[in-house]
Amino acid sequence: MRTLICGSLAFDSIMVFQDHFKHHILPDKIHMLNVSFLVPEMRREYGGCAGNIAYNLRLLGGEPVIMATVGDDFGPYAERLDALGIAREAIRHLPGTYTAQAFITTDLADNQITAFHPGAMNFSHENDASRARDIGLGIVSPDGRDGMLNHCRQFRAAGIPFVFDPGQGMPLFSGGELLEMVDLADYVTLNDYEAELLQTRTGLGLDALAARVKCLVVTRGEAGSRFYANGAVIEIPVVAARAVVDPTGCGDAFRAGLLYGIARGWDWDRTGRLASVMGALKIEHRGGQNHAPARADIAARAQAAFGQPLLD
Repeated sequence: MRTLICGSLAFDSIMVFQDHFKHHILPDKIHMLNVSFLVPEMRREYGGCAGNIAYNLRLLGGEPVIMATVGDDFGPYAERLDALGIAREAIRHLPGTYTAQAFITTDLADNQITAFHPGAMNFSHENDASRARDIGLGIVSPDGRDGMLNHCRQFRAAGIPFVFDPGQGMPLFSGGELLEMVDLADYVTLNDYEAELLQTRTGLGLDALAARVKCLVVTRGEAGSRFYANGAVIEIPVVAARAVVDPTGCGDAFRAGLLYGIARGWDWDRTGRLASVMGALKIEHRGGQNHAPARADIAARAQAAFGQPLLD
């Protein structure tokens, strides 16, 4: 099943400062801050929620189709997607813009200073989710504000079931807008912080929100995840990671497992366990797209964790 993944594509430039920010930022001079950090170590990662989700879904053997807006610098990312066999027919190039990108400087205490340039992502509303061909399932993940609203409405109008994944985009919306997108969606997925924020913004508890969709998923880090469906709560255990290296993109990997299970009509327990496996595989590597297990490796990891391969 071709799955349309609406969300951001971005480059992440990650730099490491071999000292502590506190040694170079004077508290009594914050009002006139002018500092420079030497960062001899730097790496550039392929990222963005849509890119990360599509990458993981492709690892599972799914058929992701990315819908996003990108800039003039997108060439290397386009070549990567082609090499991975990820469809990009729904990606729109906007001349005169940059692809969204984050510039992240980390010190030795893991403190971070981040600058984010949305670039072409601000024009995501120019894409129309209803025009993508042969789509059986979709997801609306963090993107430009108007784009997220429009894509939810377009999926519903086209009769395409979809997952609403507000993520870090949630603060962009009022309670009424969030509730509208929940009502348009078939499924909702959140982390535990986002779940609290959604309840605060809408004034509804998780049970009431879950009653408006087929399934509401809340990931809870080391505590696993909960699937609220049909008036019941299904507890999914976390899969122990062999090494906790980098949590960046773990939620996106989890969502790829979620989409894979939904597309195949699996029950929520099986779907959740596969999603948990994908999150563990990701956290063992730096960046959102540097883990590269074969499909057989994913099945073996599921077998080791749950006593069953999960994948057919």
